[in-house]
Amino acid sequence: MRKTQITIDVELDENHIPENITWNAQDGGVEKEETKATMISVWDDKAMEALRIDLWTKEMPVDQMKMFIHQILVSLGNTYQRATGEEDVAQWLEQIAEEFAVKSAIKM
Repeated sequence: MRKTQITIDVELDENHIPENITWNAQDGGVEKEETKATMISVWDDKAMEALRIDLWTKEMPVDQMKMFIHQILVSLGNTYQRATGEEDVAQWLEQIAEEFAVKSAIKM
């Protein structure tokens, strides 16, 4: 069995707030790539629930956070469609993403 790693390094200030976030992905050729935010979800099949880590730095602008959330919502629809084949639900998720974009003022 082959293994690979994706790692995220977080530098915290004295109040435990992220100041710097970098990530590495061996197979993707990514090394110490800076980012302002990350959201990680894993599935706990014993508890039947999603576990999450949401981090963003003090320097993450609110307008970019809105765009980040919008793009995550769009990708959830794509992932759902690929995982289930349920195009109607995937389209509904895309509509929610577009409504979010309008309500958050990133799209008119």
